[in-house]
Amino acid sequence: MFKFGGALSALALVATIGAGEAAEDKVVLYTAHKSSIVQKLAPMFEKETGLKAEVVQLGSNDVMRRVRAEAGAPKADVVWSTTGSVLSENADLFEPYKPKDFDKIDPRFVSSPAWTPYTTVIYVLMVNTKMVKDAEVPADWAALSDPKWKGKVASSRADNSGSAVQQMSTVLTVFGEKGWDAYKKLAQNFVFADSSGAVPRFVADGETPLGLVLEDNALDYVNGGAPVKIAYLKDGTTTSPDGVAIIKGAPNPGPAKKFVDWAVSKTTQEALVDVVGRRSVRVDVGAPKNVAPLSELTLVKLKSIEELGGAKALVENWRKATGQ
Repeated sequence: MFKFGGALSALALVATIGAGEAAEDKVVLYTAHKSSIVQKLAPMFEKETGLKAEVVQLGSNDVMRRVRAEAGAPKADVVWSTTGSVLSENADLFEPYKPKDFDKIDPRFVSSPAWTPYTTVIYVLMVNTKMVKDAEVPADWAALSDPKWKGKVASSRADNSGSAVQQMSTVLTVFGEKGWDAYKKLAQNFVFADSSGAVPRFVADGETPLGLVLEDNALDYVNGGAPVKIAYLKDGTTTSPDGVAIIKGAPNPGPAKKFVDWAVSKTTQEALVDVVGRRSVRVDVGAPKNVAPLSELTLVKLKSIEELGGAKALVENWRKATGQ
């Protein structure tokens, strides 16, 4: 087993835009979004609403740990872009809110009143085309588990990344009763990164020929001209929403609601598709360019964290399966 990412610590990156504003003139956001997305979207929000955005960037698991630790006296208003299943697992921390355009959200992605679907995420295989010939690209999960790929598949850590938990849950869902056996075999090939954002960089830089990543992260490198492509495993992947949620007891509840309204508005959702490469949760917004239509993919209904034994048990079983 290999491990990369020692220098890629899970320390929080804090970006403050418009700090020092009076309460109710700003919204404080905890987000798992990468910096490039925050830098594109936060100014958009400020321009369109006249409110200031104070953004704290953390790993998705760190977001939830911080919200729970501050539950007695919340310091933030909104969790912005964190895995939906993780939000559901922590629903007691959030104030239900139905945004203005709720009726435009695809009902397939609505699962809890505690949070609002924001984008829908697909987990894909990213391939370095200089290192792997087309004929050699693993076609399914079993092929990706072949020992010839040992130390050649980058993955983020499930004890520090919500997307890695979703990725692991996908394998457990696809293989059913044999899920943990299948995941343990697959994990023997992994090179672990401390964040999901580091995985596509490993593949693009040639540190590993393959990586399990979020589709939009891979698309950034495809569109940027890196020697990489996106592959979809034919025996099944999942599409699941990440979400936005208003924190219970938020210090700025009015701006918090305006932020959620803005996040699912058609203008913002179109920007997420065109500028960021994310898939929209709205029924009236199309998919990004250079990705496969959902109709061409083998999609399985992802089992919930509760169905898989709960978040704590999942991480404990991940550690046993990977030896981490």
